[in-house]
Amino acid sequence: MIITKTERLILRHFQTSDQEVLKRLFSDSDVMQFSMGVKSSSETAAWLQQRISGYELQPSLGLFAVVLKSTNEVIGYCGFSEFKDIEGRPEIEIGYRFLQQHWGKGYATEAALFVQQYGFEQLNISRLVSLIDPGNLASIRVAQKTGMTFEKEVMMEGYTHPDHLYVIQKEVGG
Repeated sequence: MIITKTERLILRHFQTSDQEVLKRLFSDSDVMQFSMGVKSSSETAAWLQQRISGYELQPSLGLFAVVLKSTNEVIGYCGFSEFKDIEGRPEIEIGYRFLQQHWGKGYATEAALFVQQYGFEQLNISRLVSLIDPGNLASIRVAQKTGMTFEKEVMMEGYTHPDHLYVIQKEVGG
């Protein structure tokens, strides 16, 4: 299912045929530097199956494959993740990850801006967050370019240092 088309991108539900590109994405140590590390093939397959199964329950809320219009190639993902408890509060995060050869081209910003708008206008979400490792300067720039602002440091379970919580709220009347 296609969620939207932007100027250069298509955001759609993941499909089982996306597994090979996800293996490349999740096995790249540079891409996964600010995550819990690289994923094995079996972990990638399980991740993909969770995304596909999740669409059955909530087709509009999840992570979406980002496809480059010009080549029809999956270059990463962008979308929503639900957190039941970030320091006592449920949150919906905008997250993104892209193949390294597509970094620095504005794709993350383009996709994240659409996801924000979609969340506010179509899903009636009033607040969106991004949890970002303080060393991940590229993701911090994307958050800032999409209008998010630093709110506070948060210590997530299993982490060795706090992440930065960036936030944007739906404009009243918007």
